[in-house]
Amino acid sequence: MQFYTKTHPYNCGIGLHTKTMYVCILNNEGEIVLHQNIKSQAEPFIELIAQYRQQLIVGVECIFSWY
Repeated sequence: MQFYTKTHPYNCGIGLHTKTMYVCILNNEGEIVLHQNIKSQAEPFIELIAQYRQQLIVGVECIFSWY
């Protein structure tokens, strides 16, 4: 198994839901530089991360729990 070992100035975590996604961006010091709940669509996300995009790594959490 290979692991991603590069570092980036900003890390983005996303809690993905059906209609919304909660986006949080942290800098290398662990400080929150952005946190916002937006629509689960590509355009709002791309606009939100525009200034960080070249220096950002993104991780997404999503769980589909069906009974």
